[in-house]
Amino acid sequence: MAKWTAKHEAPEPLEGPVVATVTGGTIVWFALFLVQLPFYGWFADRDLLWWVWCCAAGGVLGLIGLWYVRGREAALTRHADALAARGTQPGPAGPAGPGAGPAQG
Repeated sequence: MAKWTAKHEAPEPLEGPVVATVTGGTIVWFALFLVQLPFYGWFADRDLLWWVWCCAAGGVLGLIGLWYVRGREAALTRHADALAARGTQPGPAGPAGPGAGPAQG
């Protein structure tokens, strides 16, 4: 069986307000958890407690995601500052892409 190869380049990743997006999602998950807590008995009677704990897990995973994206954002900023100090510009594939540095040749 032949190995599959891509016929075109992958698009660049979308960048946006990642920290704000993860923060908003985490707040929504925790809010849903808190809204469901008064109805814990109702969920327990119908064997639907996973709804409550799914929201709690979403909030906790959101906190982990928030820690991760804040670190990523800081690393990207440090990398861009280092490139600016050297006088080079990030390439078309992002800060660490093929065009990120002086031309070799």
